[in-house]
Amino acid sequence: MTERHQDGSTMDGSAMDSSALDGNALAGPLAEIFRVDVTAALGRCTACGLDGPLASLLVYGRAPGPLVARCPGCEAVVLRLVRGPEEAWLDLTGTRCLRIPLGD
Repeated sequence: MTERHQDGSTMDGSAMDSSALDGNALAGPLAEIFRVDVTAALGRCTACGLDGPLASLLVYGRAPGPLVARCPGCEAVVLRLVRGPEEAWLDLTGTRCLRIPLGD
C-alpha cells in the first residue's frame, strides 16, 4: 500500500488522483486481454532483460499442478502458475513487462 501525505502526494513525490477507481475497474480490460493466446505475448525477463514470446520460456512441471517457467537466456524464474479446482494463482514477479497482441 502506498503511503499518502496530507497534500495527496506519495512517498515517491507523485500525486494521487482523488478520482481513482478500485481494482474492479480492471475486470473488463483484463478479461479482454486474457481471451487471447497469451503464449504469443512478448515478455521481458527481470533478471537479464531478454525479450521473447512466452512460448519460448522453459516450462517445468505438469498441468494442473504447479508450472514454473524460466528464461531461456539466464534460467531465472519468469512466471509461476498454480491451478486449483476453483482458482488459479499467476505470479509474474520475474517478468518486467508483457506486450500482448490483441489481434482483431
